[in-house]
Amino acid sequence: MTSSLEAPKTALRIGPYPVDPPVVLAPMAGITNVAFRTLCREFGSETSIYVCEMITARAVVERNEKTLHMMSFGPDESPRSMQLYAVDPKTVGEAVRIIVGEGWADHIDLNLGCPVPKVTKLGGGAALPYKRELFRDIVKAMVSAAEPAGVPITVKFRIGIDDDHVTYLNTGRIAEAEGAAAIALHARTAAQRYSGEADWTHIARLKEAVTTIPVLGNGDIFSAADGVRMMAETGCDGVVVGRGCLGRPWLFGELQAALRGQPLPAAPNLGKVGEILYRHASLLADHDGEDKGMRDLRKHMAWYLMGFPVGAELRRAFATVGSLNELQDLIGKLDPTAPFPKDAEGPRGRQGSPGKVALPHGWLDDPDDPTPPCGADVMHSGG
Repeated sequence: MTSSLEAPKTALRIGPYPVDPPVVLAPMAGITNVAFRTLCREFGSETSIYVCEMITARAVVERNEKTLHMMSFGPDESPRSMQLYAVDPKTVGEAVRIIVGEGWADHIDLNLGCPVPKVTKLGGGAALPYKRELFRDIVKAMVSAAEPAGVPITVKFRIGIDDDHVTYLNTGRIAEAEGAAAIALHARTAAQRYSGEADWTHIARLKEAVTTIPVLGNGDIFSAADGVRMMAETGCDGVVVGRGCLGRPWLFGELQAALRGQPLPAAPNLGKVGEILYRHASLLADHDGEDKGMRDLRKHMAWYLMGFPVGAELRRAFATVGSLNELQDLIGKLDPTAPFPKDAEGPRGRQGSPGKVALPHGWLDDPDDPTPPCGADVMHSGG
């Protein structure tokens, strides 16, 4: 096995697309819009994959205006990766036909990892793989609709609902059998949500069980070393990065260097972080207009400034910033020489506590029931 200090050699492809280095930006609701993806690509490789935030299949079918705006891609973004939330084979098949017919995406991922109660209580997200025949029908419908256009379908899922309802090996095998181009495992159960530690041994087991398509790992990649170690320990074909890049889009540059066996770029000081923050703000303003863009930026502030010596009053001002000019003034008050702090490394983003998974009544009675859950596709895009 590759040592944890050595970059594993891999040649990941998802359908016709080489993924080099084998790094994927995970879709995150309210985060991975075109602005944030552009920023991550500017630091990382143009041939890694950066996935749009979750889009609801039904909203695509209804051509919902807000959803179509969320599906925006940069002019040079390739492949254009989209994640769909779906619970009904007919609806998702139609959504994929529309997407490939309009030429809106080059790669489509299926969300089976979301543990949020408002999603699982309707049978969607991380609840759905338990219904293995329904899941099979959904993947089959997506692949059938996408195949004529050469658009690969991938699936991202969790270990299972909880420790008593573990589904990932079955889920992986079904996805492989029905024509998925790759699969990704977040190595937590839905009951864990984002708490505790991801158990990477499950990624290794999935890699042993699914042998004809790439298997990617997800969970607790907070540094370039974590990415190298996950690939070395599990044998997975690539890594999917979520919370680790919040307020730290330069992680993609660090991963690129580490996975190619090159020296890591220096961590940014506070002056450089201020420049990156302003670039993010400008991209959001271009996408959504300055007012909405600045409101959207506020949630990123604590992540960007994490661990840096920024006083409470200045932090509050950043958290309520309303314009690009105001942001520029605030950045001017930071100490540009402050080095990247040690305590800004490690976990970031939501963690929360484990909890019982909200499920539809009778959901666990029959895993072979292929009936779509009632009313689950009324979700708005983006979670």
